[in-house]
Amino acid sequence: RLPLSPNGTLSDGSGKLQDGDDRKVGLGKKVTLLRGIAIIIGTIIGAGIFISPKGILKHSGSVGMSLIVWIACGVLSLFGALSYAELGTSIKKSGGHYTYIMETFGPQMAFIRLWVDLIAIRPAAMAVISLAFGQYILEPLFMPCHIPPMAIKLTTAIGITSIMYLNSMSVTWTARIQIVLTCSKLLAIAIIIVPGMYQLFKGETRNFENAFELSNVKLSGMPLAFYSGMYAYAGWFYLNFVTEEVENPERTVPLAICISMAIVTTCYVLTNVAYYTVMSAEELLASDAVAVTFAEKLMGKFSIAVPVFVALSCYGSMNGGTFALSRMFYVASREGQLPEVLSMVHIRRHTPLAAVLILYPMTILQLFVGDIYSLLNFMSFLRWLFIGVVVLGLIYHRYTKPDLPRPFKVPLFIPVVFCLTCFFMVFLSLYSDPVNTGIGFAISLTGIPAYYMFIKFNRRPKWLQRALGSPSTTIMMILNYSSIDQPYSAIDSSHRRQVYS
Repeated sequence: RLPLSPNGTLSDGSGKLQDGDDRKVGLGKKVTLLRGIAIIIGTIIGAGIFISPKGILKHSGSVGMSLIVWIACGVLSLFGALSYAELGTSIKKSGGHYTYIMETFGPQMAFIRLWVDLIAIRPAAMAVISLAFGQYILEPLFMPCHIPPMAIKLTTAIGITSIMYLNSMSVTWTARIQIVLTCSKLLAIAIIIVPGMYQLFKGETRNFENAFELSNVKLSGMPLAFYSGMYAYAGWFYLNFVTEEVENPERTVPLAICISMAIVTTCYVLTNVAYYTVMSAEELLASDAVAVTFAEKLMGKFSIAVPVFVALSCYGSMNGGTFALSRMFYVASREGQLPEVLSMVHIRRHTPLAAVLILYPMTILQLFVGDIYSLLNFMSFLRWLFIGVVVLGLIYHRYTKPDLPRPFKVPLFIPVVFCLTCFFMVFLSLYSDPVNTGIGFAISLTGIPAYYMFIKFNRRPKWLQRALGSPSTTIMMILNYSSIDQPYSAIDSSHRRQVYS
């Protein structure tokens, strides 16, 4: 709480917050270039590169082709990231996918995207990466015994709670810790790459003989290999969720994206080369945790540290994802598509605390009772559908708004190639798994009646109007909130004194 000054006005103890103060409360520009790079790298690199890169090898059919797929997916992801960089410098609003769809295709399409994110995709994705954190943080304590499932879930719940608390308390410390976690991820990857390259330079190249053997390569499997690769690179778009908090976004956003994608692609390719230096293709396909198997073969007892690095990597993805996604809900509330309280900013901490916490109940619920992995199977294709729609909007803006200021502009073939890739993966899902894809579509279509019930329909029942309306103001006052565009003096003084006393 903020204390009252002797004359009854609101003050933070320094005399800066008074009744007549018209300064606005808002999210500060605290995301520097280094922090932007940490957000992107820290969110992209999760548990996958350490645990099981065998999906690409399985579907590509050979060691050489799998490395080509890793490189190609990095280039395609860079194309998407550059497209988002142009969008982020021409539409300078936070919110990422949601904001760009809103600006291009209108509020209904944007709400459907928001709805699917809120009720299914984001809680499930957060629960999955958090479960990986819980699993690997306990691994050194239980080796070689089996970890009790409830212990994993309780540890996961503690991890999720700590992430929510951190993002609620301080943007600066959230960003600083993200830098530390990103450095730990890169250190873990270096621990794999350096010994692997040393073995390679010593002449351990037997696993690369006949690397491009085409007898096992099936063209029908290549789309699935690319699908797995693109999923491994997912996360390059998260800096666009916090555009309004980026220092000098015209320069920082494109530069952070380019540097991050170059680092991630290089790390992914060299890590896989290191794996193949020590393990044959058959050994890699048989391993459930490739990095652990690699460490056991090459480092002996030091392999016990690998699960800890995997856990830190997952924690960094949880932190970066929460930081970015809270801004999407914050922007959606500002646009009137979520309750008003979600667009409130804490007066002292300058964090959108309510927007941070909105995913917490759903994530914990799915963690303990939900079939998370099935839900992710339903929704994975929707990610690429909406990303493709966003990049299609960039192409649309090129022709409908040629005079729109574009401080950063990419050649047109880049968004075209990436857009076609996204829609190809969507149609691949329709072909390969029509049942789960249909269920995903059905869940997303529930956003249409929800839009008319909560947003469009003016004659809502009084109980619903009360649920969406007046409590927001009360919560705002209790939690020390102010609307993003509301000056301190706009809050009624008598109401303010009553609440804070």
